[in-house]
Amino acid sequence: MTSKLLLVKYAEIHLKGQNRPYFQRLLLRNLRLAVKHLNANAILYDSRIFVTNYEDETACIDAITKVFGVHSVCPTVQIEKSNFDHICELAADIMKDVSGTFKVIARRADKRYFLDSPQICAKVGAHVLRNNPELRVDVHNPEHVLNVEIRDQALLYAKTYPAVGGLPTGTAGRAMLLLSGGIDSPVSGFRIAKRGVQLSAVYYHSFPYTGEPVKEKIISLAKILTAYCGAIRLFVVPFTEIQQAIHEKCPEDFTTLIMRRNMMRIADQLAEKNKALALITGESIGQVASQTLEALACTDEVVSRPVFRPLIGMDKLEIINEAKQINTYETSCLPYEDCCTVFTPRHPVTHPKLKQAQFAEQPLREDDLLEQMIARAIAGTEVIDFKPQ
Repeated sequence: MTSKLLLVKYAEIHLKGQNRPYFQRLLLRNLRLAVKHLNANAILYDSRIFVTNYEDETACIDAITKVFGVHSVCPTVQIEKSNFDHICELAADIMKDVSGTFKVIARRADKRYFLDSPQICAKVGAHVLRNNPELRVDVHNPEHVLNVEIRDQALLYAKTYPAVGGLPTGTAGRAMLLLSGGIDSPVSGFRIAKRGVQLSAVYYHSFPYTGEPVKEKIISLAKILTAYCGAIRLFVVPFTEIQQAIHEKCPEDFTTLIMRRNMMRIADQLAEKNKALALITGESIGQVASQTLEALACTDEVVSRPVFRPLIGMDKLEIINEAKQINTYETSCLPYEDCCTVFTPRHPVTHPKLKQAQFAEQPLREDDLLEQMIARAIAGTEVIDFKPQ
């Protein structure tokens, strides 16, 4: 009797030593959430993770390959190991539709089995060759690899679908992503989440200068990221009052920089309330005026936690290619501008000194105006929770 299942392989988790069970448990939890809507289940057995009871194999593989911590997925057939002739027949059936070169790799976890690994390779390979004249053996650079594992049952698989890799979401704490409607910030969040970080996100909404379409665009980007990053809590911050005050009271060439400083202040306070240990931005050196080294130093000065910028050394084409790979590019390109385009100065300062930025911001500090505006913005923040669908 045979049964089908998906073998989920992980890589970096193997290096975790005594902490490996912790990483395995979180990966198993995340896999169950990822395939729940497909009525499938994930189980951990003999240090291997399997997904079972699925109906739509293609959809299930697609969901699994987006889970951080997964290295690859292999559609696998399970069969009783006692009848070796049946194993050989199944192997020939698995390879019947392929041509070119192949080899067999055998792993004998059950050391009491009557054949050792080289014997399994030889016998299974010979049977496959007899039943498929389109194949030939190449043990060095084969086009196809047939895997045979002898455990409590025999497992056979020949196809491997690569996954995103990384570490399971939730193993490395929480961070707050400044999520704009552009191409960069979703990629930045993806890269940090790949290292096991749970994401929260903050978006600054400047109604009526930015309307509902751009807010829906941000929501769509957050939903796309949940397929990889798991649940995301989005904070929609009303930013109009602060932007208008900056525009009216501060030197024009410093308005973009001061806006960024106050975005960071608000993100830092939200991070504190939500136990996020770091901030994440999509900045890349020199891409725009607010992303020179001097400008970045001025924005970092106002926060109390680390700022991660995983795209800092990437050029735009590299970022675009990665956005396409994670399916955020088309949404990011929708023609709805975010608050960063509101009151844009004609000649923004590019190499500001910290003291200059602090002086330019000083009119906002009269009568505690800035602190009051930030408090109102945080009090008026809308919170939206997203889960993988």
